[in-house]
Amino acid sequence: MGRIHTFTIGFTKKSASSFFTKLHAAGVKRVVDVRLSNSSQLAGFAKRDDLEFFLKGLYNIEYVHLPELAPTKDILDEYKKNKGDWSVYEREFLELMDRRRIHDSIPQELMADGCLLCSEHLPEHCHRRLVVEYLARHWGNIETTHIT
Repeated sequence: MGRIHTFTIGFTKKSASSFFTKLHAAGVKRVVDVRLSNSSQLAGFAKRDDLEFFLKGLYNIEYVHLPELAPTKDILDEYKKNKGDWSVYEREFLELMDRRRIHDSIPQELMADGCLLCSEHLPEHCHRRLVVEYLARHWGNIETTHIT
């Protein structure tokens, strides 16, 4: 496969109007939900069923949930709830992606014009950035835009 252009976005600190408009304006064809849990009431418009409905109805954007691109509950809890160290979280998540062999199991076509979705507002301390960087190292053909 040739060059893959992919995106990332977090839904927090965005209104529904801003969120969906940004996806459409960027040319996103599919949202790849990389959250471990995608049905929390705290997610507002980004709850799984609502999100899929809005994406399809507003802009004909496909929705896919890939929890295998999320950290485990243990890794996530240590970082979030116990205010863990980012470098430890990053190392553990990178090791997890290696064990899961996501570079072999995730179809490259799925990432083409796809947008990795998580809750974090900015990508710096979010696993969605780690996922695209990991895939870029293994595939070598990913170009990423972080939608903020």
